[in-house]
Amino acid sequence: MNLQRKGAGVNIFTSTLILLKPGIILSVGFTGFTGMVLANRGIPSLELLLIGLTSLLLSAAGAAILNNLLDRRIDTHMNRLSKRVEALQVVGEKTALTLAIIFILTSLFLSFRFINTLNGILTLVAILSYTVLYTLYLKRSSPYGTIIGGLPGALPVLIGYSVVNPGIGIDGIILFLFMILWQPPHFWAIAQKYKDDYKKAGIPVMPVVLGTRYTNIFMVLYSISLLPLSLSLWFFKYCSSYYAIAVIIFGVYFEYVMIQSALTNSNYGKAFGVSILYMLAVMASLVIDISLQNSIFKLYAL
Repeated sequence: MNLQRKGAGVNIFTSTLILLKPGIILSVGFTGFTGMVLANRGIPSLELLLIGLTSLLLSAAGAAILNNLLDRRIDTHMNRLSKRVEALQVVGEKTALTLAIIFILTSLFLSFRFINTLNGILTLVAILSYTVLYTLYLKRSSPYGTIIGGLPGALPVLIGYSVVNPGIGIDGIILFLFMILWQPPHFWAIAQKYKDDYKKAGIPVMPVVLGTRYTNIFMVLYSISLLPLSLSLWFFKYCSSYYAIAVIIFGVYFEYVMIQSALTNSNYGKAFGVSILYMLAVMASLVIDISLQNSIFKLYAL
């Protein structure tokens, strides 16, 4: 009996972890951290990091669970989401809803009480735009839904930025726009790979409604816009030439993979994976470059 109980506990823990979408949460946390570094022109204080990231990660966790609940019927028609469906059955809808509410309310309390009003508003907008605007409306109604639906995925940059500086500057807006434009080709790659799943679930994604060729054109056009946008941080002197060289290398490889995938109508899974690595590489380059600049400046100041 003890072994069974222990096994059940592990199963519930694992299932809860699946519902939290840890990959997405880590991505949200890292982009939020990048926004904080950009606003602070270096690594912020430990206190700001802890409270800012705790609030952000809790909001992402709560929104992820709500997304699972709202999409529970759709997910049953998608083979790639079978583990998510099973996880929700193990945890239970009431328990999942309770966890989501606790996470979201705690996040908003921390944000409004200990950070600032703008941070709290941006956090609330991110939660609502993901769960209500995208999940309940855009995703179900239009093949272009993912374009506007990129808003909640881009807001963590501004949420992180506002932890340090509620007066968001041009650098924060540029990084926010980068994330807005990065998400559509990233999503269209996975939509191409699992087109049959989306069709079976009745989700009008672009490959299902407008076809593979049309989606490929949009996928390439959006991906092309990312390199000049990432370089604008160097152009406006927020980052050094080392950052520029790094993002050019990453951007050229990313674009090569996207164009190759579009021309051959294949390797969409690779394009999806490379798009994640590309975004993380740009963020990491930004964090490293600004942190090094800040360290060198302090060294010279001595």
